[in-house]
Amino acid sequence: MKPLKVALLGCGVVGSQVIRLMHEQAGDLAARVGAPLELAGVAVRRLGRKRDVDVDPALLTTDAEALVTRDDVDIVIEVIGGIEPARSLIVSALSRGKSVVTANKALLAADGATLHEAARTGRGDLYFEASVAGAIPLLRPLRESLAGDHVKRVLGIVNGTTNYILDKMDSTGASFTDALEEAQTLGYAEADPTADVEGFDAAAKAAILAGLAFHSRVRAEEVHREGITDITATDVASAKAMGYVIKLLAICARSDDGRSFGVRVHPAMIPRSHPLAGVREAYNAVFVEAESAGQLMFYGKGAGGAPTASAVLGDLVAVGRNRLAGTRGPEESTYADLAVHPMGDTVTRCHVALDVADKPGVLARVAELFAKHDVSIQTVRQEGHGDDAQLVIVTHRATDAALTATMEGLRELDIVRAVASVMRVEGDE
Repeated sequence: MKPLKVALLGCGVVGSQVIRLMHEQAGDLAARVGAPLELAGVAVRRLGRKRDVDVDPALLTTDAEALVTRDDVDIVIEVIGGIEPARSLIVSALSRGKSVVTANKALLAADGATLHEAARTGRGDLYFEASVAGAIPLLRPLRESLAGDHVKRVLGIVNGTTNYILDKMDSTGASFTDALEEAQTLGYAEADPTADVEGFDAAAKAAILAGLAFHSRVRAEEVHREGITDITATDVASAKAMGYVIKLLAICARSDDGRSFGVRVHPAMIPRSHPLAGVREAYNAVFVEAESAGQLMFYGKGAGGAPTASAVLGDLVAVGRNRLAGTRGPEESTYADLAVHPMGDTVTRCHVALDVADKPGVLARVAELFAKHDVSIQTVRQEGHGDDAQLVIVTHRATDAALTATMEGLRELDIVRAVASVMRVEGDE
């Protein structure tokens, strides 16, 4: 049969692996699609740069726009990342009826509506499995396999860099700085790790997950985001002593009345008995809780060139089959149009460590403040003697607004010398 021609945008860590897999598995891919897949061109920023894969120099071009608008190109793979020029190139391709496979979580979370609209009007496919959790098949189950169910909650670890750092802090007692340096040495963290350690990467992925789970449009700016840069070795040791481990979690959950949902990314303590506690190194794992299916767990490599390229190739096969059959995959589903409720309405639990004066009446005044804000205390213990002591308190479930007001009140008490640590507790309700 006539080959399907593929344009590749980007030849970095992921793009080079896409080329390798297309070459090595050409026969299998052709059999699975129903026609050969032929690389029509590769858009790069610099032609003379040394690459991790052998690619015919005649295929390389710096004119990405000309490549994606060529009449003979059927499918465009975008792995350059960022907002522009990726958005303009994808829209150009989709508006001309081409199918697009992308791994660009930042763009999907910032302006997915524009891409989906271009796909709808141009009658092309937009697939993006590789944008969240690397090789883990996660988005297609949410988009298709669970389309007949009612998803209530998505909870997981979706950033390998931060999981590696927190895992090393837990297993070795290392500081955040030392664990980050090790992650950078091993290639798990970028030279500028801001997107990972401040939670931006996880927040973009959470927006995509929530949109698919709850059939509503979600933007990255609507996701409550906190990073891990303030986590100390003392925090990790305290959690360990209580039977907990600290993880950066992405949490998407419907409200009890089903009229809204929350989307948040922040560090949290989870019990060591929880399956997510055993997710080590740079791996990802996500729980999906649905009304009929119950709890489902997806686990695997969440980043890296080969794992991400595997997800890209899976989408490539899917869109190739659709083109040959003259059909399209599912469009964006936003029929529910639920609101994203503010973080203050989220119900959670809290672990707080207070440096206080060790004298009679301290605990009573602290407990009185918690009661004032309708926050119930589950456990409390005191560490240290003499002039200084530390109170470690774990609350029952309360709104995040009430917990925040309580923490602000504690900082104003004359008996509290410092609020040493505040962290949410998840996974054991």
